[in-house]
Amino acid sequence: MKPLFPQPIKPGDKIAILSPASIIDPVLVERAVEEIAKAGYEPVVMPHTLGRCGSYSGTTSERLDDLVRALLDPEVRAILCSRGGYGAVHLLAELDRLPLDRDPKWIAGFSDISALHALMASHGIVSLHSSMAKGLARGVDHWLNVAFLDLLRGEKVPMEVTTELPGMCRDGVARGELRGGNLAVLDGLVGTPFNDIKPGCILVIEDIAEPVYKIERMLYRLELAGILPQLAGLVVGQFTEYTPDRNHPSMEEMIYAMTSRYDYPVAMGMPIGHVDNNYPWLHGAEARVEVAGDRIKISYL
Repeated sequence: MKPLFPQPIKPGDKIAILSPASIIDPVLVERAVEEIAKAGYEPVVMPHTLGRCGSYSGTTSERLDDLVRALLDPEVRAILCSRGGYGAVHLLAELDRLPLDRDPKWIAGFSDISALHALMASHGIVSLHSSMAKGLARGVDHWLNVAFLDLLRGEKVPMEVTTELPGMCRDGVARGELRGGNLAVLDGLVGTPFNDIKPGCILVIEDIAEPVYKIERMLYRLELAGILPQLAGLVVGQFTEYTPDRNHPSMEEMIYAMTSRYDYPVAMGMPIGHVDNNYPWLHGAEARVEVAGDRIKISYL
């Protein structure tokens, strides 16, 4: 089956903002609301977006209610998750019971929101791995938000970058579904109905505050499961807030060593993850990744 794209958003469409995981700074939501309106769309802040329940924005049932209402509202065409943190996994089993493919909505976010991307992909639906309220608060004229809105409008904007790590890339062309996101989140879904990492996909990975050996252990799980050898390609984003260990001087060198025995293309040092310039990409879409020296291009088929 071909991936199912949500309808492109149009001027005047409603974009819901909600918090499926951790608490969000209300100021960031206020700014995101202003920017959505400035772009010509109608922002809708769901009831528990600014709530507090321990470290979460609400109880599991409150966070679930916000998301279910947004997903089933025919006037809501896109859902912007306010932030990640932790908590989206609590919602997967109940959300899985919804007829998500009947009227698919754009879900946008990253980090812990990788769990929701995995859910949508399990139903064959494309979603948007992107910055959230904090990123949108920079203004709709910021080049990353221009790309973000273009993708929501149905424009399959390619991603072209010059990597600073050409010596760790492997040249070639890969075709397949773009899958992945935050590796720790996705590692927790291996062996469940929401496992997002499939043989034949182009795997995208990023993470924050994970020691090198823990990321290596996650990759070994994929290798021992026979998945890592069967990828069509690997896109390595940013791994931030970690320290090198005695075995590996950097996360990238460990990943390079782990994948050196395979012949698929590897794009290293991509601007994806917990960084200011977190480039948006279409999770679950058929794509072509071309790596040639320090030039990397991701385009959609």
